[in-house]
Amino acid sequence: MNEIKCPNCGKVFQVDEAGYAAIVAQVHTEEFEKEISGRLEMEKREMEARQRAAITEERSRHQQMEAQKDQEIARLQAGAQAYATEKQLAVTTAVQKKETEIAELRVQMAQEKQTAAERIRTMQEDHRHEVSRLEAEIERYRDFKLKQSTKMIGEDLEQHCLISFNQVRMMAFPNAYFEKDNEVIGGTKGDFIYRENTEDGIPLLSIMFEMKNEADDTEKKHRNEDFLDKLDKDRQKKNCEYAVLVSMLEADSELYNNGIVMAYQYEKMYIIRPQFFIPLISLLRNAALSNIQTRRELMMTRQQNLDVQQFEQALMEFKDKFGRNYELASSHFAKAIDEIDQTIKHLEKVKDYLTKSENQYRLANDKAQELSIKKLTKGNPTMQDKFEQAGIDVK
Repeated sequence: MNEIKCPNCGKVFQVDEAGYAAIVAQVHTEEFEKEISGRLEMEKREMEARQRAAITEERSRHQQMEAQKDQEIARLQAGAQAYATEKQLAVTTAVQKKETEIAELRVQMAQEKQTAAERIRTMQEDHRHEVSRLEAEIERYRDFKLKQSTKMIGEDLEQHCLISFNQVRMMAFPNAYFEKDNEVIGGTKGDFIYRENTEDGIPLLSIMFEMKNEADDTEKKHRNEDFLDKLDKDRQKKNCEYAVLVSMLEADSELYNNGIVMAYQYEKMYIIRPQFFIPLISLLRNAALSNIQTRRELMMTRQQNLDVQQFEQALMEFKDKFGRNYELASSHFAKAIDEIDQTIKHLEKVKDYLTKSENQYRLANDKAQELSIKKLTKGNPTMQDKFEQAGIDVK
């Protein structure tokens, strides 16, 4: 016999073994059912909490990725727009600056050319006055013509001119070069070459001389015109500015006996008697000295023209290179835009995947909501028996 005490009234009951076992089984069944129900409810609440936390976390991460994507797209678009604006502004500024410099240089060159032309006209007028003065001075040598011409008969004319020049070289022409022309070009050469440069190296005066003399008893008489063509060619071959024929030919010609004669058929060519040899060099040298400033300005103008041409060429090269760089930059810019588009497409795919993931979580939540003991024990006789023993209907 077993005793059972009532917890309310304190009364003790005597029960046999069978009754005691029935009471114990009844108590065990109720506790088991309560425990199963509590555990199921707890598992359900924990699953729902985990699902809500996962969904919330996934939505938050998805929103952050969306925000980051929008910020990145906005940043790339702003950078592309700023780069395009800066590039266009740089091109416009550079081109305007170069065009302004070219216009200023052209105006300056035009003014300098006009000033140089005015100076040339003034110097030409001074040159004509100087020529008139020298011709008047040379007139004094006419009285010596017959005497000098007689002296030249039988004397080497070239040697006479060389001696005459050396007598006044140190005083009148200290920096001049006057020597025999020994270089044969094209089968011919002149007799003497006169060259002189300024102290700063600018060519001042250059003359090709040809000396011609013949005795009175020469059977075949030559004329001065017979030697002008060769003299002009020799002048050009040796790059001389003037050509001078010192001649004793045509001794009776009043044209040649009266002074310096310009051979108008050829450029910068003169025919003189020996007594006008030194005066003509002095005349040409003084004219060159009066024009040396003009020569300097002309050389400077030519150098400036060359500088402007080089500047324009450099500008064109700059434009070509800038154009090539612009094309390359545009190509890279287009590629960057393509990369941005690809990134956007990729982010769109990520968004699509996230959306699909959210749908899967929703389906999982729906399935969890539909979960029941009946579904869990379906096809499982052992668990069905357990729940039936606990008083739970699973069928």
